Amino acid sequence: MNDVLQVPMSKELRDKATLVALSQGYSSLQESVRIYLRQLADNKIETRLTPVVKEVKLSKKADARYSKIIDDIDSGKSKAQSFGSVDELMSYLKNGNSD
Repeated sequence: MNDVLQVPMSKELRDKATLVALSQGYSSLQESVRIYLRQLADNKIETRLTPVVKEVKLSKKADARYSKIIDDIDSGKSKAQSFGSVDELMSYLKNGNSD
């Protein structure tokens, strides 16, 4: 007979976790928890909390715009300002220096 693990959580957390588990291919939230616990018990995983970085995809128009800006800076057609420190940047911004 299997033991039951009860984990108190809000309905919102359970629902959100269920949707993510399903989107990642698990048949249920319970399946994802069982797999996680099996791997943890076998010392096959190490838990690390790292943020998920979602890739930003620009539209063709925005990509062309930013590519042109970068090309203009690289070619010297447009002037780019650089700063040696955050303090220099903040002073530049506070004083409204713009060319």
